[in-house]
Amino acid sequence: MKKISKAIFDAGIRAVMPEVCVARHLNLSGSQLSTGGIDLDLDPIRRIYVAGAGKASAAMAKEVEKILGSRIHDGVVVTKYGHGLPLTHCRVVEAGHPVPDENGRTGATALLDLVSEAGPDDLVLCLISGGASALTPLPADGITLGHKQETTRQLLGCGATIHEINTIRKHLSKIKGGQLCAAANGARVISLILSDVIGDDLDIIGSGITAPDTGHFRDCRAILERQGIWDSIPEPVRKHIRSGMDGRIPDTPKPGDPIFSRVTNQVVGSLSDALNAAAIEAENQGVTPLVLSSMIQGEAKEAAKVLCAVAREVRRFGRPVKPPACLLCGGETTVTITGSGTGGRNMELALAGALALAGEGEILLLSAGTDGTDGPTDAAGAFADGNTVSRAKALGLSAENHLAENNSYPFFKAIDDLMITGPTRTNVMDIQILLISE
Repeated sequence: MKKISKAIFDAGIRAVMPEVCVARHLNLSGSQLSTGGIDLDLDPIRRIYVAGAGKASAAMAKEVEKILGSRIHDGVVVTKYGHGLPLTHCRVVEAGHPVPDENGRTGATALLDLVSEAGPDDLVLCLISGGASALTPLPADGITLGHKQETTRQLLGCGATIHEINTIRKHLSKIKGGQLCAAANGARVISLILSDVIGDDLDIIGSGITAPDTGHFRDCRAILERQGIWDSIPEPVRKHIRSGMDGRIPDTPKPGDPIFSRVTNQVVGSLSDALNAAAIEAENQGVTPLVLSSMIQGEAKEAAKVLCAVAREVRRFGRPVKPPACLLCGGETTVTITGSGTGGRNMELALAGALALAGEGEILLLSAGTDGTDGPTDAAGAFADGNTVSRAKALGLSAENHLAENNSYPFFKAIDDLMITGPTRTNVMDIQILLISE
């Protein structure tokens, strides 16, 4: 069952590899560039710039270089450590994720400088993927990188959603929330976007570097107060948000702003694409697929209980699908950290799933990140089944204690049930696969 689930997962990954997504949506015939229903004659274009940010941006840029070649005048892509690739026409900057670092600031500055060279006769081709927000920290005036790092750590630790985190990031930045377009001096901007957020919201993916922002400073304060960290984040961040709420500093550009009149944002790959491909592979493996949702969110351990309950329903009563079956879903859960262990949201979900499935025969759960990393670890996620808890107990490990300590990584490492893929160089959130035998 582990082998089958991995084959299903791998099929989903192949469908959203950057080179596949870019090649599917970007075509050059002579001087005619086509993408998303847009046909653009490149002959009148003075210069083409490539600006990329995200875990998949280097791989996306590599495919763009295959298509456009020497037509590219200059390019910069900022990606996560270990995700870079050798490129011919674009410079690569590797930086920290999920907590931003100094390399990220260097990369974000390079992106802004690059785009600022463009003018009305130029084309800026932006390549945006998951991780772009953390990878491009360019703090607003009065805020340091350290202030952003501390705010990010607190947001990650309290279980804030990616929508909430990116709403705040946009308002602490000089580049996010559509502000990159403001620096493009009226150039034609086309963004190819690999989505890693629930609902594929353009203003949330990568903190909407090239998209109008629908959020406001007042939303930032509401989020921070709701999460209980308004009083603990750095004072300069609070001061900046209060200044924005009072109108003393401008908000991010909104829908209808003239700077977006020559901007096109196109989602070229998403979790839905991955789940569709995974479902086809499940059929090839001889099990009946059922895609439950591409919008799973909330606490990882609570999501695990619901998903495992559905799997048990299939096993015992043959509904909503008869076994052998494969339930497929995904999204982005969160973890409210209460312990001092090591893990990630997928391993946490799998550990909670192991407790929910304890003693239940012939059900396997795999939860893994499509980017190949789960939290600050080398694992993408983990496998769990009805025997996971008992196998661990035989080694003196308590599943309950490890879950309470958010210590899922050592737990699954000890029983050899980690999912190790290495960097996939794509990112469309997480996938959960539940296999139920006859």
